[in-house]
Amino acid sequence: MSDRTSTGTSVHRWLQLLTGIVCMVMIANLQYGWTLFVTPIDQKFHWGRPAIQVAFSIFVVTETWLVPIEGWFVDHFGPRIVVLIGGVLVAIAWALNSTADSLTLLYIAAAVGGIGAGAVYGTCIGHALKWFPDRRGLAAGLTAAGFGAGSALTIIPIQKMISASGYEATFLWFGLGQGLIVIMLSFVLRPPRAGEAPPSKRLMQTTRDFTPLEMVASPVFWVMYVMFVLVGAGGLMATAQLALIANDFAVAKVPVTLIGITLPALTFALSIDRILNGLTRPFFGWVSDNIGRENTMFVAFGIEALGIWALSALGHDPVMFVVLSGLVFFAWGEIYSLFPSTCTDVYGTRYATTNAGLLYTAKGTASLLIPLGNVLMSVSGGWHMVFVIGAIMNAIAAIMALTVLKPLRAAHSASYAERPAQA
Repeated sequence: MSDRTSTGTSVHRWLQLLTGIVCMVMIANLQYGWTLFVTPIDQKFHWGRPAIQVAFSIFVVTETWLVPIEGWFVDHFGPRIVVLIGGVLVAIAWALNSTADSLTLLYIAAAVGGIGAGAVYGTCIGHALKWFPDRRGLAAGLTAAGFGAGSALTIIPIQKMISASGYEATFLWFGLGQGLIVIMLSFVLRPPRAGEAPPSKRLMQTTRDFTPLEMVASPVFWVMYVMFVLVGAGGLMATAQLALIANDFAVAKVPVTLIGITLPALTFALSIDRILNGLTRPFFGWVSDNIGRENTMFVAFGIEALGIWALSALGHDPVMFVVLSGLVFFAWGEIYSLFPSTCTDVYGTRYATTNAGLLYTAKGTASLLIPLGNVLMSVSGGWHMVFVIGAIMNAIAAIMALTVLKPLRAAHSASYAERPAQA
């Protein structure tokens, strides 16, 4: 390949990555903006927070558990058509939310939005994994960052529009705008051709492409799945309940001044959390490209365990609430770069979107624990026990990274080194 062709290929794959990132930004509000709508919906219909939060669980379940099916279509028909359909569904979902006058319709909208967001999310992550085997952690992290930090710039506009025009109009116009942009960008996406994606020279990566059935028969997959659930549950609970926790801690509207900016504690926390939740993904992805996936998991999950415990102990102070909630999100969001990168390192690129999608269903499994957080809070009379359990789960995952996953992955690699791939 000539230098000129090589340069053109390099530029093009970064364009592919950028397109995927922008698509992720456009679907971020479906998850990370949801907490802003819960109270206005409850004030209008008085359905109760637990019943409304069921919609969030439905969204996460449909967003995650259908990704393997959507990934299969991507691996066989390319990313373009799947992302286009996802954009249409994203627009429809928030349009339905704007008119939902029953829990049933709210739940249907959540399912539609989950399917659309999952189609975009799974495709864009798989796209990055295939285009950047030499920088897989960084590329997956940058793409996931679009989803993690994508809503940071719209937190305040959404809050203001809800106050000025109502949550219904906010759902409608943000939904239509986000969906339309995804639809337009879908036409840019295409899979890499031979020679366009150079392999890593630093990390252990298989040259064998494992089918989804082979992967789910592997113990390494299930160890990663359990770890994903353990870490994901605490972060998802914080995502869905942060506004409720701030209100219960009586810090939501207390002004906080940091780095020369003064905002109510909850608004400040939501904005910083989105930014840090985005930055952590490429940061820890880049770290894992250099020191290894399992070593990075141990560090990140350990920090998360400490952050969750500290938020429980010190979060009643408005400044500490903002700072520690940011730390929790910073040490949580990296699971969306580390796990798909590890999965593709172990199982190959041919079925990367499907395989990473199967692992991503662990997020849906973790989301089922979110309503239990409300129940446990009600029974125990506060959030302390919820935080303690979350911290313990993260500590267990951190220890598993070095003591279980790392040696098991090495044994898996040695076991399959001389075996031919199945047809």
